[in-house]
Amino acid sequence: MRADAQRNAEKLRSAAAELFRERGLQAPLKEIARRAGVSHGTLYNLFGSREALIDEVVADLAATSLREAAEQALAYDDAWDGFAFYVERLCELQATDPAIGDVVSGRYPGAARLMAVCEHSFAYTVRVIERAHRAGTLRPDFTPEDLLLVLGANALLARAAAGLAPEVWRRGVAFTLDGLRTEAAHTLPADPPTSQQIYDMMSNLSGTR
Repeated sequence: MRADAQRNAEKLRSAAAELFRERGLQAPLKEIARRAGVSHGTLYNLFGSREALIDEVVADLAATSLREAAEQALAYDDAWDGFAFYVERLCELQATDPAIGDVVSGRYPGAARLMAVCEHSFAYTVRVIERAHRAGTLRPDFTPEDLLLVLGANALLARAAAGLAPEVWRRGVAFTLDGLRTEAAHTLPADPPTSQQIYDMMSNLSGTR
């Protein structure tokens, strides 16, 4: 890659990182190019697609944030406290970091590196939930897919409340956690969603389907 192309690519990475964190992964590519001081065509010539740019800019940051959340959760002596921390932390990321929030609540099938991050994060989620199940403190019918339902609902609330009541999502999470304790469990009115159903629902939420 020529020196001028390398400089433009770095400008685009920097501008994309800023805009993705401000507006989420659906930030307009034309606005990214404008902020970088290059043409829209230059962005496509260097990266080819939104997904390729996301992989370049967001995948490593998302991997670090999600891994740290899971490792902190698993480090708790009390499995319920670790589970509660994990749910609260993921919901906080959705409320405060639109880019990571989109990673948590949406999928971008063309972003191969980001998909790998999502799969790795889901494996951590399974560990956190299974640990709380073994401790007998998390209701036994709660599945990893159910957590994605919780995160999908929180994403909508956090986005709608931004700038109005930015902490209100914490109330929703607190109510949800109270309902997930074993002693609060009642028979559920529907079967749990399948992984494919969750994938399709999250794609609908993120507008990538």
